Amino acid sequence: MTLSVADLTRGPMTEFEEKLRQQHEDSMHRELEALLATANKAEAEVSRKDFDGFKKLFHRFLQVKGPSVDWPKINRPPEESIQPYDRIKAKGLPENITACLNKLVVVKLNGGLGTSMGCKGPKSLISVRNENTFLDLTVQQIEHLNKTFNADVPLVLMNSFNTDEDTKKILQKYTHHRVKIHTFNQSRYPRINKESLLPIARSMGVNGREYIFVSNIDNLGATVDLFILHHLMSQPADKRCEFIMEVTDKTRADVKGGTLIQYEDHLRLLEIAQVPKAHVDEFKSVTKFKIFNTNNLWISLPAIKRLQEKNSMDLEIIVNPKTLDGGLNVIQLETAVGAAIKSFKNAMGVNVPRSRFLPVKTSSDLLLVMSNLYSLDAGSLTMSKKREFPTTPHVKLGSSFTKVQDFLTRFENIPDMLELDHLTVSGDVTFGKNVSLK
Repeated sequence: MTLSVADLTRGPMTEFEEKLRQQHEDSMHRELEALLATANKAEAEVSRKDFDGFKKLFHRFLQVKGPSVDWPKINRPPEESIQPYDRIKAKGLPENITACLNKLVVVKLNGGLGTSMGCKGPKSLISVRNENTFLDLTVQQIEHLNKTFNADVPLVLMNSFNTDEDTKKILQKYTHHRVKIHTFNQSRYPRINKESLLPIARSMGVNGREYIFVSNIDNLGATVDLFILHHLMSQPADKRCEFIMEVTDKTRADVKGGTLIQYEDHLRLLEIAQVPKAHVDEFKSVTKFKIFNTNNLWISLPAIKRLQEKNSMDLEIIVNPKTLDGGLNVIQLETAVGAAIKSFKNAMGVNVPRSRFLPVKTSSDLLLVMSNLYSLDAGSLTMSKKREFPTTPHVKLGSSFTKVQDFLTRFENIPDMLELDHLTVSGDVTFGKNVSLK
């Protein structure tokens, strides 16, 4: 008899099931040791640390007994726990902006590949605006901050084993820019065969800083915000906010995004993967859950150190089912960094303008950021003053536009989109020169 993922979500364990779980853990341990034996000494040392972390995650996964939230316990967050951005902005800027910036580190999550847009290599190296890549724009933004305020804000890239080598090669081009760039690798955890619950692989802090600003490198709206930074730095020591999550109002495009809830006296991130099936429609509704997580996070470094030393950063496990090219069903165990919010003191959300959430996940998003809807200044995109509506158009390009190369060949130049509200394109369509979409 084998134990499936469905069996793990059924309620109290029998003694027999408990033994089966132990067998799965023992089998996983043996497979991981065999996997380590295929690596050279240096790689094996790094991988052993990763695998130790993975074994803890796998152990917790085997203890799961259904959804990680009890739906009736979910409440809307108290009003004071999610501050409107305008209230934060009203405090003004700090007297000494340079001193505040010198206590900040910018961390960009740079683990993704551009495969969903038909590109090879790190997504951060795709050209998105005037031949500038995501990484170019990020470096320009931080360099502009450092030059303007005579500051020393470093950039830290969290790479994956997929993106590390290519990213490091490209970093040489920024040698003469006024920004120090560091990289580190996120943990390399194996995917698991859905049936056997075994791994499918067969071979193998900065001084003086107080806060990190974490965001996805493909979110072009995630720039360093001096008003939020000032809010963090100006709190009394005993009430210092250790974690800010930037949230923004939901639209019809954001119904699957994680949201903030009040749960057992804590502010907590709720992801769609954690929602019982019967309540998915309720989760997606804009009436009950009006905001979603932009994944722009401001986190206290001393607080991270404290929680790590106590081993008390308990992140919910997200089980992400995937199918590999050969048809093999696997599960990927994930944890979301935003889920850590419940572990930090005086955590809060800040409801920011939509302009701080400008992700480029598809060619439809790419069309928006390449168009005249936005102007580019020192690596930052801002909505054109000529546009009368504050919201971005809803663009849906068909499958002929999925790959960036195909997308580019279908536009002789990018259309004027200043008066556009909604665009859906399907079929074999090309756009000529001087097109206006209204």
